[in-house]
This record gives sequence, C-alpha cells and structure tokens, in this order.
Amino acid sequence: MIGILPTVRNTDLVMQNLSAMNRYVALNAEVLRLRGGRPLQLDIHGKDILRAEHDDVMLESATTSFQIHLQVPPVLAVRAYNASIIASAPLVAASANSPYLFSKNLWAETRIPLFEQSVEVGGYEDDAHGPMRRVSFGSGYARQSIVECFQENLEHFPVLLPIRFDSPPEKFEHLRLHNGTLWRWNRPLIGFNDQGVPHLRIEQRVAPAGPTIVDAIANAAFYFGLTQALCEANTAPEAEMPFATARDNFYACARLGLDAHITWLDGKKHPAQALLLKTLLPLAHSGLISLGVSDQDRSRYLGTFEARVQTGQNGASWQRRYVAHHDADMQTLLAAYLRHQHSGLPVHEWPID
Repeated sequence: MIGILPTVRNTDLVMQNLSAMNRYVALNAEVLRLRGGRPLQLDIHGKDILRAEHDDVMLESATTSFQIHLQVPPVLAVRAYNASIIASAPLVAASANSPYLFSKNLWAETRIPLFEQSVEVGGYEDDAHGPMRRVSFGSGYARQSIVECFQENLEHFPVLLPIRFDSPPEKFEHLRLHNGTLWRWNRPLIGFNDQGVPHLRIEQRVAPAGPTIVDAIANAAFYFGLTQALCEANTAPEAEMPFATARDNFYACARLGLDAHITWLDGKKHPAQALLLKTLLPLAHSGLISLGVSDQDRSRYLGTFEARVQTGQNGASWQRRYVAHHDADMQTLLAAYLRHQHSGLPVHEWPID
C-alpha cells in the first residue's frame, strides 16, 4: 500500500505490462487518437525536476489511490460534493505518501500531477490546458444540482469508449461508462444496490494508498467527519470559499504536504498543521458524532490522524527523512517501508533509524 512504488522504473511502464482487459487497451488507443498520436509529456517540478515522454498511458499505472466513497441522498448531493472539494486540500496534506518517482524527489503527493499528465487529453478541440481536462480538480462547484457534472461530461467531452447498451435508460449505462472515463479528483457516481435501487455517491480520490490499514481508516474517518460537518454548517462553505481558492489549496497541499498553507473560510491563510489541529479535527469529531460513529472508533482513528499531524510525519515525510538520514536508494527505502508497514504501526510511529 503506497501511492507510488519508489522502485518503479520508466522501463516497467510499457504496453507489454498492460492488463489484458479490453477496456484498458481501448482507453490507450482512444487517448492517443484524441491527441493526434502526440506522445504524453511528463513535466513535474518539485524538489527535483522530472521530464519524460511516453507513447502510451502506462504512466497512469504507477499511481495507487485510496478512494473513499460517500453515499448521499440527492437532496444533499450539492452540499456534499462541494464540501468534499473543500476537504480535499487538508486531506491530501495529511495523507501524502508519494514523494518519489523514478528516483526523483518531487511533490509530497506526486501521484496528483502524474495522473493528470498521464492522461493529458482535454475536451472537444483537445482543450487539454484549460479547465476541461479528463483528470482535474474540476471546473467549479455544483450550483443547483449534481446533474451539472454529468451535463458537463456530455457537453464538453467526446466519448472515449463508444459502446452500445440495450439496457433500459434508467440503468444509466451510457452515463456511467462515460463518467468512468473522466477522473475528477471528486467525482459523483451513480450506482445500484443488490436490489437494483439506484443511489448517488461522492468518490473522493485524492488520498493515496497506505502507509498502513490504520492510516487509511484514519484518513477515511477524517474525510467523513469533516465533510459531514461542512454539510451541516449553517452557511454553505462554498459561499465563503471561492472555487479557485479550494483549487489553489489543493495543489499547494499536494505539492507541499503538511508544510503547505491553506486559505480557510475566514479568508486567512493558515499553516496546514495548525489549521488541522485547531479547526478541522474538531470539526471532524463533531461530524462523526453526528453520523453516529462510536466514541471508541472516533477516538482511535481521529487520534491516529491527529498524532500524524502533530508529529508532521506522514508517508511522504517519512520516506524523505529515511532517504536523507541513510543516503538510501529506492530499493533500501522500499525494504524499510515494507518492514514498518508489516508491523502494523501507524506511520507517525515509524522510526527513521
């Protein structure tokens, strides 16, 4: 469980290693067709600079996320979607676990720019560098209805997988397939339960995998609690934070992790650690109480999250500290990471020595 495998090599990310599933073969072909055959360019500026070129979408396979799904009633969908967008920045700051790619020290959560650039194709007219990109933070908040996201899909993005379904329209097969080829970091989904009853979910995609199961559950607890608290606020938080600010917060936190600053609802810029400890964790506690989470679970998982923030040691910072302390290569780093992961201890308790 890790956002990007430190030992992955550019030479590993080749079509010979692509899954045999027709979906991925077709996605690769269609992305390249929409790009007019132009290779995909990787250009990430972090502590180091990484530039690479690929003739396929295999760079995407280097990214591993922990996708958190929040099922919401339609009447609350707009508030929940917008709250999830606002929660993205502090969540990625605290959960960052992907500092290295091809031995380069890049963003705290390098998975973010890597995924965005690995499927770099825009909407109609290949507007890849505007807001309408297949992988992005989105173009804005939902205003009146979550249907706006699906309408944007239809109006601005060509179909990547033109498959015909003969199922009834109320199964939403075409809508769901098309939505599955657009990867907003917060993505609304339509699903069905075992009885065939439809439901709406918000998929929060910003958190990386790992470092441990308890860390992953702590990330989910923080997200569920904070999002619930923001949904219950008397004033919708999106009325107090422009979308551009939420987007800037997100990329700053993906780049800098817990060293980032976040502009919050008061319009002031706060150090991420201080904002998390003083404001956001109390909100997450109140949100989980509202959701009926037991005191034991709430204390355990938010306590783990809080300790990580207090120590400043998430997965990304541990990896960097380990490499700096030991002058380690990626193989040595990965061996130590696996050893600590198998211990089951949350990442803030991992030693550097």
